[in-house]
Amino acid sequence: MPDLELVSLIKPAAFLLVVVLFLYERRAPAAPREPDVARLGRNVGFLACNVVLSLAVVVPLTQLGAGHGPGWRPAWWSGTPGLILDLLVLDLWVYGWHRANHRVAFLWRFHQVHHLDKALDVTTALRFHPGEVLLSALARAPVILVLAIPLSSVVVFEALVLAASAFHHSNWNIGPGVERVLSRFIVTPGIHWVHHHDRQADTDSNYATILSVWDRLFASRSPTERSPEMTLGVENADELPFVRLAALPFDRPG
Repeated sequence: MPDLELVSLIKPAAFLLVVVLFLYERRAPAAPREPDVARLGRNVGFLACNVVLSLAVVVPLTQLGAGHGPGWRPAWWSGTPGLILDLLVLDLWVYGWHRANHRVAFLWRFHQVHHLDKALDVTTALRFHPGEVLLSALARAPVILVLAIPLSSVVVFEALVLAASAFHHSNWNIGPGVERVLSRFIVTPGIHWVHHHDRQADTDSNYATILSVWDRLFASRSPTERSPEMTLGVENADELPFVRLAALPFDRPG
């Protein structure tokens, strides 16, 4: 099991990275845009809702799954090797869950709220419908339970997801050379911006969150390259006010 003091520092470090990226992307943007206070308000509004939901439901649900797993894990699946394997398993699970959110109509009704953002920056990484957050927690709990994944591994993974999402959603020009090297291993802004391209073929690609290998392994990597002129959002759909976005998954089709 990783050092508990180290684990306790991981999440604050991830939140600090979010703040640093938020400030830095405004100094070196990949795609310069005018400030949009209304957009920022929508994204922060979803963040506030999800913080409350996480404290009330998601965290207790995760603790329940991590605290009641069967004691079948072998000795080698512990310590640092066990943590690494847990992170790989959870990252693969998130890849599959993300892909399902694009393929299953019911799940897409919630996930599209994230994609309707017409601009991309660190705040987009925090913009998820509370329904999606709850469904994700419900779907993940059995995985944690069956594999007896310890809470420390889950905490480390969640911090890495937060840091990775902030990074690959950021409007930060990291340079083509750095982008090329990093993209071989992790999901970069260049990879994930294509996922937010308002063309359906690109939206339904590039599902990975931390490691970029999953899209190559499962043939879901788009050949499209990011450009500053790339239009973002959902094809043939408009951004909506916060209240309409919150109600969107419950609207009747057509």
